[in-house]
Amino acid sequence: MKDTSGVVIYIGKAKNLRSRASSYFHAAAAEEIRTAEWIHEIADIDFMLCASEVDALLTENRLVKDIQPRHNKDLKDDKTFPYLMITTHEDFPRVEVTRTPKDRGAKLYGPFTSAGQLRGALQVMQRIFKFRTCSLDIDEGDPRWDWFRPCLLASIHQCTAPCNRRISKADYKRDIRRLQTFLEGGSEKLLKQMRTEMQDASKALEFEKAARLRDEIRLLENLGDRGDIDVHAQPEVFYVDPKKGMRALQRVLQMDREPRVIEGVDIAHLGGDDTVASLVQFLDGLPFKPGYRRYKIKDVKGIDDFRSIHEVVSRRFRRMSDEQDTFPDLLMIDGGKGQLNAALAAFRDQDIEPPTMISLAKRDEEIYRPGDSEPIRLGRESFALRLLQYVRDEAHRFAQHYHHILRQKSTFEQTFRPGPKGS
Repeated sequence: MKDTSGVVIYIGKAKNLRSRASSYFHAAAAEEIRTAEWIHEIADIDFMLCASEVDALLTENRLVKDIQPRHNKDLKDDKTFPYLMITTHEDFPRVEVTRTPKDRGAKLYGPFTSAGQLRGALQVMQRIFKFRTCSLDIDEGDPRWDWFRPCLLASIHQCTAPCNRRISKADYKRDIRRLQTFLEGGSEKLLKQMRTEMQDASKALEFEKAARLRDEIRLLENLGDRGDIDVHAQPEVFYVDPKKGMRALQRVLQMDREPRVIEGVDIAHLGGDDTVASLVQFLDGLPFKPGYRRYKIKDVKGIDDFRSIHEVVSRRFRRMSDEQDTFPDLLMIDGGKGQLNAALAAFRDQDIEPPTMISLAKRDEEIYRPGDSEPIRLGRESFALRLLQYVRDEAHRFAQHYHHILRQKSTFEQTFRPGPKGS
């Protein structure tokens, strides 16, 4: 919901959009404590369709955090949804529920909408796949594990106890692969087996066993109530040390001072339709949401990332120059040398002196600078690279959000557009 200036003042979700939207304009809404003070500000309503209730919940959460509408009281805090994480760098991988997952060395599933249901499902899966959930660093070649005393989970047959060498590395990883197959869509065979066991228990009048199986089946079925990691990943949960990142960037890029204000630009499209651009702003190494901007590309037909970048950079910095706004310390373009040259051309064509500029190519995480024939290659653990990746990924996510809104709106209008009279 937007005011007369087009500023978003409230974001909500509903199964029935017509019913929910119209409820704000009933007489009762003007008397309701939660809405009375602001419903008169509503001048326009926009919408996007989501594939499921889970998508709607996660999308609402993301949009409220991005836009910070002044009348959304909830969802503005740092609360994050949980993930299921399987470590990949260990001889005997761990499985755990976490709200702060690793951004490397782990396979992630989620985010999930209910931490309680996820933990319940984890307990059921552990009884079936017998993986470990402890934090021990177990090395297959370390002899000290010959004498280690396993925990209670081994005694009740819910863990194969790699901490006591009761299972080989190969056999344990086979069990982990079975778990991953289950999580990635191979659950129906197991659920069918459990439903049969439940029915057999009920027929045998073993009602406690049948009830337990019923509850376990529900928990495992609820694992489907999760977001797509590529669409709904929450960038705020992946830790980046902002101060170390800024200091490292100053050193790597040979800047006069730390880049306190960093802006990132990304382009999104689907087959050349509805091309959009995002501009995100980071202040002192952290996202500064009031500085975010979205652009619908106007002058480019079809797929042309170079011309799209030229357009958005021209529009952004022509306006800043005219209004004598301060430029960012660092401007990062998502892409390689071609994308960087397109941005440079925008400054040159506008006769504007650019700030420090780079581009970040995702394939090999190479950093391109104007005038340099070879890119800068940093180690994967570099604080500078991690901060740039954070800016790049946030720009990409923000662009995808806007593109998704336009695409869903277009689909909705095509589906429900009235036909000609008499049709």
